[in-house]
Amino acid sequence: MPDGSKEQPYDLLIIGGGVNGCGIARDAAGRGLSVKLVEMDDLGAATSSASTKLFHGGLRYLAHYEFRLVREALQERAVLLAAMPHIAWPMRFVAPIGPGQRRAGWLLRAALFLYDRLGGGGALPGTRTLNLNHDPAGAPLKSTITKAYEYSDGWVDDARLVILTARDAAARGAHISPRTRMERASRVDGLWQAKLSGAQAANVFTRGIVNAAGPWVADVLNGKLGANSAASVRLVRGSHIVVNRMFDHGKCYFLQQPDGRIIFAIPYEDAFTLIGTTDADHSDPSEQAECTPEERDYLLDAVNRYIDKAISADDIVWTYSGVRPLYDDGASAAASATRDYVLEASDAGGAAPLLSIFGGKITTYRRLAEAAFQKLSPYFPSAGPDWTAGAPLPGGAFEAADLPKLLAKLQVAHPFLDNAWAARLIRGYGLDAFEMLDGASSIEDMGQNFGATLTAREVAWLRAWEWAETAEDICWRRTKLGLRMSADEIDVLSAYLAKPPG
Repeated sequence: MPDGSKEQPYDLLIIGGGVNGCGIARDAAGRGLSVKLVEMDDLGAATSSASTKLFHGGLRYLAHYEFRLVREALQERAVLLAAMPHIAWPMRFVAPIGPGQRRAGWLLRAALFLYDRLGGGGALPGTRTLNLNHDPAGAPLKSTITKAYEYSDGWVDDARLVILTARDAAARGAHISPRTRMERASRVDGLWQAKLSGAQAANVFTRGIVNAAGPWVADVLNGKLGANSAASVRLVRGSHIVVNRMFDHGKCYFLQQPDGRIIFAIPYEDAFTLIGTTDADHSDPSEQAECTPEERDYLLDAVNRYIDKAISADDIVWTYSGVRPLYDDGASAAASATRDYVLEASDAGGAAPLLSIFGGKITTYRRLAEAAFQKLSPYFPSAGPDWTAGAPLPGGAFEAADLPKLLAKLQVAHPFLDNAWAARLIRGYGLDAFEMLDGASSIEDMGQNFGATLTAREVAWLRAWEWAETAEDICWRRTKLGLRMSADEIDVLSAYLAKPPG
């Protein structure tokens, strides 16, 4: 494996450890290229862990005539659900038609007709009409709302998607370097020379660079890489709130708003409901993305427009926000800016390519990686063909229908696991849960219990295999146990992590 010297340069240096950067690293490494990925923070720490957690075509994008994007995303939905049955699964979505929404309801039904057909049909159940006076999905809603359409899309644990993609890239030879910053790079004798700082500080050489820095893509392009590109990014903040579970069934609500926006209310981590998202312009990527009081109230009002038992700010147990780096297409409103991706490539005399990634959405990350390599392929003629479409992510080499059997098998092998604990491990790690727990015959074998079933054995796995270093990495990205752990328990975990792994 090249070490990044001038004599043995990497083929690709990828800047950014979000879903796009990790997806491109996995794709390229699987083609036989030598890859180094650098991320200035934890993997997936920014946009990629702050999505609405959906594998979906983007029904609302049909209103903006983004048919290619919706079709590609719907085709990918089936591919991705098959590749990661532990962290992603189909979900039914209920779109209530409220009083005065007759025209909106007609337009929605027409859009759903097209949505079902763009998706190819047959993979997931199609649209049907619900009588909310009789269907359980009507129970939480106001009595004046009597009709809804129900359709299919998918759910994904976005942060685990990033980590598992990075793990697969590493298994195929990629060097994954979180907490490592690319300070600057310049072309030297047909190569890129890059200065890295942080956890893996070094000067490295590479044949090509992929700028997948997300909200920082333009800053990296025109600042640290010295380009002079006219391409720009529009930063759009999406905020979410989480409340205690609002309804007993496992379906999501698709709630149309008077301003034309859509708000989702989604079953989340068994005991909660996730509500989002907003679209607000965000001026500076270095400014921490936080749910503003205005966004919070907008989300509360959006749900209360439909739900019979109103919720308030006092019901919120957690908020999170992410900044989406959308390609700036000149749209007047943040909600109208394109969610499609744009790839900008340049080189110097046919060598030292630079590819910058603008936009994109989590559902199309694998296809984006293939499209990125199409741009890069002239520079790497010996690289292998496309390969990721049928390749499962780590822990996911099983059929979704077999998940109950895996759960039972894990409990037989480790009888101290109750149903909820076993289900959490299977959902998070899939087949890797068996490797993590290998040799554990009693709860004592799991080591220190930090709360909410997080034990020293799981922490050791996350440190050894998933680049976890802090309590935030573990409690809010690798797992969502921060929703169930107390502040004191998280402090104990932080103190534990301050010690070298033993």
